[in-house]
Amino acid sequence: MSFSQRLEEPAHVLVCGASRGIGLALTAQLLAREDIAEVWAVARQASQSAELQALAAQHGERLHCLDVDVCDEQALAELAAQLRVAVPRLHLLLCTVGILQQGAAKAEKGLAQINLQGLLATFQVNSFAPILLLKHLLPLLRGKHPCTVAALSARVGSIGDNRLGGWYSYRASKAALNQLLHTASIELSRLNPNSCVLSLHPGTTDTELSKPFQANVPAEQLFTADYAAECLLAQVERHGPEQTGTFWGWDGEAIPW
Repeated sequence: MSFSQRLEEPAHVLVCGASRGIGLALTAQLLAREDIAEVWAVARQASQSAELQALAAQHGERLHCLDVDVCDEQALAELAAQLRVAVPRLHLLLCTVGILQQGAAKAEKGLAQINLQGLLATFQVNSFAPILLLKHLLPLLRGKHPCTVAALSARVGSIGDNRLGGWYSYRASKAALNQLLHTASIELSRLNPNSCVLSLHPGTTDTELSKPFQANVPAEQLFTADYAAECLLAQVERHGPEQTGTFWGWDGEAIPW
């Protein structure tokens, strides 16, 4: 049974990283669906996003834009408190935040380029932020209602599929995210038997994260954010409690841990 078929009411959705790229595309596509009651669009500067404001003008009170620094756990706690007042439950939690090369975070080519500052910066966004978000929103996911939690991982985070090396921090942070999500899926299954937790690889997408590394990517393998979002929502739709704690590519291919 698909996600939409399992819903017993219009869904309450939160998209983290909603102000640009895949997160913005997911927000727009979800708002276009009749089975979505409302979308909470979370980003560091969500209120200043012209694209989100345009969606708000189109969809009115179905879209709520919230400024939240997902690397600040106190901010996540305040977000959760606000949501618990506003909605009885969450049906869909999507986290698209991630960095590859930004500030201290680097796409290291070799061991000599690794440093503690870069490792910490990469893990903070790619691994810690998504699981802390899930921690604080857990009360809205408990129960017996259908719910799916999905975060953007990456094929390069697969240990079994690593043949090229490099990108130490990014690879390791996504592998850590996969383990955190898999572990959370076991706990959440006990708290809500109708839950599903997924790690999803969106493919190489034309976003700020991938832009410095697109030169050698064939045009047909570089996706638009809209196409990546469409594929990711298709994976959310097709996977349920029986597949919780698993890792999937945009095309529905299972990815080895």
